[in-house]
Amino acid sequence: MLSAANVALPAMGEDLTMTAVAMSWVPMAFLMASTMFVLIFGRLSDRVGRKRIFMIGTAAVVVSSILTSLAPTGELLLTARFLQGVSAAALNATQMAIVSSAFPANQRGRYIGLVTASIYIGLSVGPLLGGLVVDHISWRASFLVHLPLVLAVLGLGLFFVHDEWHGETNVRFDVPGALGWIASIGLFCLAISRLPAWDSLALLAASAVTVTLFLRHARRSPHPLWDVNLFFTNRTFTLSAASALIMYSATYANVVLMSLYLQSVKGMSASQAGLIMMVQPLTMAIGSPIMGRLSDRIEPRWLASAGMALTACGLFVLATLHPDSSTTRVVIALLFTGGGFSLFSSPNVNAIMGSVERRHYGSASAAVATTRMVGQLNSMVLVALVVSLIVGNTVINEDSIPQLSRAIDVCFAIAGLVCLPGIAFSLARGRLHRQ
Repeated sequence: MLSAANVALPAMGEDLTMTAVAMSWVPMAFLMASTMFVLIFGRLSDRVGRKRIFMIGTAAVVVSSILTSLAPTGELLLTARFLQGVSAAALNATQMAIVSSAFPANQRGRYIGLVTASIYIGLSVGPLLGGLVVDHISWRASFLVHLPLVLAVLGLGLFFVHDEWHGETNVRFDVPGALGWIASIGLFCLAISRLPAWDSLALLAASAVTVTLFLRHARRSPHPLWDVNLFFTNRTFTLSAASALIMYSATYANVVLMSLYLQSVKGMSASQAGLIMMVQPLTMAIGSPIMGRLSDRIEPRWLASAGMALTACGLFVLATLHPDSSTTRVVIALLFTGGGFSLFSSPNVNAIMGSVERRHYGSASAAVATTRMVGQLNSMVLVALVVSLIVGNTVINEDSIPQLSRAIDVCFAIAGLVCLPGIAFSLARGRLHRQ
């Protein structure tokens, strides 16, 4: 749903006559919806069952993906992508909680590594498969290529996974908290989409107010949507979550930026671009299970911190790309970013899940998903903002390619700088005392 769609961005932009800013909203609408609803589904899964919410989300993926592939206009495409993001939120909110509930603490890192590797295998296959589909069928088919796997997941869940996992089942659902969180994310994204218009400042202020009210309510409520008190009482949890937020803020937009660079700036076909874009997630897929297993024996903060430093090096190399840069240079930079992320991801999740008691697994899993989603959203916000300021609200053509190339370099440079405080947070989290 993510990487295959990103490869299709130039094709769908041309077909639906979408501006550069509108194209950046194709992944951003998905992430906005996922960020809005991941906490809600995380809390609901504690009450009604984590497997049940996961299965509902899987079924919803089928419907929303078909709607996305049929969208006749850019506006309807973004609406369908929003619905697709809501569906994905149900999966993201529950997957780590299910794994953490099903396996003992001394094996958790191994299985988190396998889950993470599975995600990265999907991200690896997506660009190549999506590129081939775009080149030989249509960009619309890129929203359908995952459906056979989705149907397989439904079959496995219905007929082979008989267990169910719950958290606290006797607590009231936090409706005010849910509405406050949705409003906060919605206002923030709307404000970014309006930049540099003057009313964007008013929207940003409104978003800040709603976030403040949400946090105040969450700290005082006996059963909040998100138990933010963990952030004030658990140092390892807090700094691990902050590290994840920074890492995803720095790296998520790589696939979008590389898609635009390889196709729009260098003039490659979608399948050629997809083949190169596989390098980063494939490296992550190979490294994640190994690092997950290592994090059961080696202190996770050392692995995660080294990973973030390696990723920063790769991002700074990507910031020096220009239209005539060699493919070898691009591949080496992607090997750095992918290798760094595999060092970081599984050990960091293991640190988060290992720092809380079993009864908090639902909240911790939602925190993992939320920090990831907010980080990914921040990453796309950065792209939308830089593209808006440098390229402007115009359709990409030969005249605007130099501005697009400069915007891509600026985004990578900022992302590399963002990693630096993340390294400090990761090192400062302290030794993990596994729960």
